[in-house]
Parts: sequence; structure tokens; C-alpha cells
Amino acid sequence: MLGACNVVVNRLRYDPGMIRRLLVFFLVGFSCVAASRQTRNVILFTADGLRWQDLFGGMDPLLKDAKGTGMDDDKPLRTRLWRETPEERRQVLMPFFWSTLAPEGVVLGNLNKGSSVRVTNSFRVSYPGYAEILTGRAQDGVIKGNVDIRNPTPTVLEFVRQKLGLEPSQVALFASWEAFSLIGEHTPGSIVINAGYRNYEGPHDIERMRQLSVLQFDVLSPWTEERHDYITFEMALEYIRQAQPRLMHIAFDETDDWAHDRKYNRVLDAIGYVDRSLRKLWEAVNESPAYRGKTTLIVTCDHGRGGTVEDWHTHGEEVPAAAQIWVAIIGPDTPALGEAANTSEVFQRDIAPTILDLLGLDYHEYEGVAGRPIRAAIKSE
Repeated sequence: MLGACNVVVNRLRYDPGMIRRLLVFFLVGFSCVAASRQTRNVILFTADGLRWQDLFGGMDPLLKDAKGTGMDDDKPLRTRLWRETPEERRQVLMPFFWSTLAPEGVVLGNLNKGSSVRVTNSFRVSYPGYAEILTGRAQDGVIKGNVDIRNPTPTVLEFVRQKLGLEPSQVALFASWEAFSLIGEHTPGSIVINAGYRNYEGPHDIERMRQLSVLQFDVLSPWTEERHDYITFEMALEYIRQAQPRLMHIAFDETDDWAHDRKYNRVLDAIGYVDRSLRKLWEAVNESPAYRGKTTLIVTCDHGRGGTVEDWHTHGEEVPAAAQIWVAIIGPDTPALGEAANTSEVFQRDIAPTILDLLGLDYHEYEGVAGRPIRAAIKSE
């Protein structure tokens, strides 16, 4: 296919008319890129505040026996998750991620191995981080922390829907944090969003969705703005099965909520649930003819947190370590590199352009985008 495209492009030099040559060159060039991509669907999965230290190292040795973290009262958890090396600890904490997902794709962000992924917004809290992921830019002039405003920029979710001519039901966001109703779209109603304690009232409103809508109010979390990740995930998974969206964002929150409550033992439990959910999601993808071999999974977080006993539970402008995050990408257009080492630095703003590139779209057309596609995540032509 690429060879045929090259032949057509070479012949253009003999065609008269500069405008016609440039127009045809652009159209053919774009079709060549689109034809080379096997990704038809993208699923973005975010785990709020999941530190790179925990992803790459498992249970943190600094927090293993620390007082006031919940660990000193949870000997069974320490026994189950403690191992001598970081590789062993992360394997027992996230067995599916490290045994199946990571070897099939690329994982970036282990500072101990010379791989850095960093946010570019200066606030290092959730809304600015998610907005940077979903718009490919920091918006520090407007999104000054976790503010109660609608995203001032059309998100990559909205852009993909418009460029591919999709129905609103084909782009969806299911989130535990209610703020995603504002973060996920610039124009209300552009896509399907269910976030926080909200009854599901979208397309494919089947019995399972109604059951989950009721259940979320019976199994309340300790927080008023965030429901349990279980509800979010089960709704999202049912939506994938019924609606088969082309672009989906699933956003978990408990990995950060429990940290703010200074319960590292519950953080580790939440990370374990992330891993089990990724397993269930990837199995569903590979069982579906609409997704199998055509879907890229991107897993990342909105911000990091501190790396010491004093600040592991927090993040923000006053915590420089919270700028460090990570990203994992697995799919038909991504090389099976596993854990990356000694790589060029990647930024949070690069995720949106990567989504566009994988879907065969020209990220330059996304007005104002500051990031660039992550080269390590895309096979060379």
C-alpha cells in the first residue's frame, strides 16, 4: 500500500498547476498514513495519581512499615505484596499488567531506568492533568487547579468524533469523579459522559446499566464527589459490549482518594483492582470481532505524588515530584518493547496527538495542540 502511494506521489511532479499538485499531494499523503495504521479503536484508561514508584516498584520500601499509613496495621497485605526486588514486587502487585500488557507494548516513565514522562502544567493536580491529556496542551491561564469550569478547549474526544463523522454514542467517557462532566467536553452533549454519582441515561440503557445506577447509591464511597471505581468500570465495560465505541475513556479515582486519606494499604488494594480491571477489559477487547487486533489501549495517570514518607500522599505546585507520571501503550501499531529505558523525555501533552496519529488523523489539524505523537509507541514505517 505504501509503495503504491509513493508511486502516485512521484507522478505528481509532472502534473501542471501548483495548487492541484499540493492538494492531491496532501490527500494522497494523508491516505498513505491512514492506510498504514491498523488501529480502529482507542481506549484510554487513567488511574488518578497512581505513582510511577508504585507502578514500577510495587510496594514502596519507604512505606512498608511506616506509621500512620495503614501499613503498620495490615500485616497480611505486607506479607502478600512484599518481595526483595522492585521487579518482584510490581509483578505480585500488578501481575496482568507486567506479565501480559507490558511485554506486548511499551511502558514509559521509570526514572530509575532513564525514562521520564512529565506533566507540563504547573499545578500538578487532577483537572489540569486530565485537561492536558485530553487537549494536548497545558491551560494554566484558565485551568488554575481543580476549578469548577467547563473545559475551555474542545477535547481530543470531540475532535475525533468530528473528524471521523461519528455519532455521539461512538465516543464515550465513564469516570468515578463527577468533574469529568466538565473536563471531558467543551460543548455539552458532544459525547456520552457518565461521571460521579449519576444515573446512566444514555444510549443502550439496558437492565445492567439500570442495576449499576441503583447500586452506586447503595455502596457509597467515603467521598461525596467520587463513586467507587467498580461502578465506573462495570458501566464502561457494559457500554463497550453494547455500543462498541470507537474512542473510550475510562477514569478511575480511588488510587488517589485513598492516598489523600493517608491509607497506603488501601492505595495498594486500589492498584490491584486497576490490574484486575485491565485484565477484564483486555479480555473483552480480544473476545470482540469489532475490537480484536484493531484496538490500542493507553494507560496513564493525571499526576504523580511525592516520593518520601512526608509527601507520598500529596501533590500540587509545592510537590515537584508530582510532575513525574508514566504511560503504557499496547496495540497493533505499537512495537513490543516492554519497559523502556534510556529514552527521550515524553510529556503528558503528547498523549492526545498520539491518539490522533494512531487513528490515522493528522494531529496538526487539532488547533492549538502543543504535544507530538510518542514515537516510541508507534512502529516505524
